[in-house]
Amino acid sequence: MGFATNDDAAVYRVAPGLAVVETVDFFPPVVDDPFQFGAIAAANALSDIYAMGARPIFALNLVGFPKELPLSILSKILAGGQSKADEAGIPILGGHSVQDPEPKYGMAVTGVVHPKKVLTNAGAKPGDVLILTKPLGSGIATTAIKRGVASKALMKRVVGVMSQLNRAAGETFASGKFKVNALTDVTGFGLLGHLLEMMTGAKTRALLSLERIPIIQDVPALASQGVVPGGTKANLAHVSKRVRFPEGLPEEIQWVLADAQTNGGLLASVPARDARKAFLALDKAGVDAALIGEVARGRPGIDVVG
Repeated sequence: MGFATNDDAAVYRVAPGLAVVETVDFFPPVVDDPFQFGAIAAANALSDIYAMGARPIFALNLVGFPKELPLSILSKILAGGQSKADEAGIPILGGHSVQDPEPKYGMAVTGVVHPKKVLTNAGAKPGDVLILTKPLGSGIATTAIKRGVASKALMKRVVGVMSQLNRAAGETFASGKFKVNALTDVTGFGLLGHLLEMMTGAKTRALLSLERIPIIQDVPALASQGVVPGGTKANLAHVSKRVRFPEGLPEEIQWVLADAQTNGGLLASVPARDARKAFLALDKAGVDAALIGEVARGRPGIDVVG
């Protein structure tokens, strides 16, 4: 599997019943605490494996670190990453580090999947329902943290969202207990960007129900005050010609829908007839998922309603 549909990871078949799934991701700190940063970065890197319906088997660390900072900070970052590898049940088998003016951390993660069980982002079908497994708003929330305007409650909530593995959701969608036509994770391009990729790959149109989309508390209010990262604004500009919003929808809500996420939730397109099975399985796995819309025929794009 290559670049055609902008999918979440590379997939290479090595045998009739075995494919290797490979992904890499790293970035500078999104929070001040080094352990939390390491955990978030590792969970984010692992997410692309789960988004392909695959199982991670090992990871390699990727580190950029300034020589001016004490190595005790790096140790905490790596410990945070190790905590998520342990939670995922995989070893970290090595890695690579370079000197860098700004700390950076992430992982290259290797996974495996049966070639016929790969879940791509391009198989959505008219009549499917759209399921999202985490609330939106981490990009705006982390911007608020950087600007010193985030409450302690918001900081705790967003760190919890970003550091939560997508393992339970990924394993549920890959379980075969119900049909999944398409799967991706909501990360840097925001909900609108990743959903648009899904609709473009399937040549379908999404109907998003605004009132059903989970959003981290306080995020819309922050957006209305202009606490919005540049990446989120760029996301909205990028999708604007192919997304129709309700007349008069405040710009801050549009920003939330386009907000650049760090380790956001999984977004699945599931046949409507299997929706009940999907939610029962997700609930049993401890995943708080939301039905946020449906897939329809039409020109590839998104209609936000409600």
